[in-house]
Amino acid sequence: MLSTGMSINRAGFVSNWKKLTPGTWTRLLLATFILPPALVLLLAQVFPMSMPSMAGLYLIAVAPGAPLMTRNVAKHGFDMEMAAGYQLWGALLAPVMIPLLVVGAGWLYGREVWIAPREVLALVAKQQFLPLLAGMAVAALAPDFSARLKRPLNLAGNILLTLVIIMMLIKVGPALVHSEPLVVLSALILALGCLVGARLMIPKFPTLAVSNVNRHVGLALLLSGTHIHNGKESLPAIAVYAIFAPLVMALHTKWVRKHPIADGKQNPD
Repeated sequence: MLSTGMSINRAGFVSNWKKLTPGTWTRLLLATFILPPALVLLLAQVFPMSMPSMAGLYLIAVAPGAPLMTRNVAKHGFDMEMAAGYQLWGALLAPVMIPLLVVGAGWLYGREVWIAPREVLALVAKQQFLPLLAGMAVAALAPDFSARLKRPLNLAGNILLTLVIIMMLIKVGPALVHSEPLVVLSALILALGCLVGARLMIPKFPTLAVSNVNRHVGLALLLSGTHIHNGKESLPAIAVYAIFAPLVMALHTKWVRKHPIADGKQNPD
């Protein structure tokens, strides 16, 4: 996030979001916060899965915007300013939307699950707002130093992401082997649903669609561990999504390269 803050062009950051009309904002809200959890609830009715597994997928569905993947979105030809703006927009809404959506799902299943908004706000502020603002401040106050530091920070972030994925696979490998096959299928459907739903609802902004797949796995893990009964049993479902999301994003990237469209422009196809 520090590196992302150093890389953002503030003029481009602001102008990108001026492209979105009120109708587009409404569809973006639905594609980000309403469609994914609704899809998980539907999958839970169609496929038999344990309550912790369903809860893990549901927490993924209500938590958009993983910090570590924003720069990777930019590397594949998408608009980094728009991806970063989407992440911050999702983080601003998360303290309101996550508690409401979790309470609503708990009510449907006759359970009381309350996540305090201040808890979510503290997490996203520490992980996203503060380092991003620090990076933007360094870029503004010391542009030459910022330019030299960006590349090492990008490298460190990529190494960290790789190590985290490897450690996660080692940690949850045995659980993944014994996980419910339909949970694996549900995680794949959720990743595809986030992508396809956003592409259909906001077709002129491919960056927003691919960013919508990039759910906040780390936040889902933290919340499942503290608020879900038998939260450790939710781990395989969350881990499976963490594996599928980059694959779906990569496949979509290949498709976009064959059918290029700039954000805010109508696709000629």
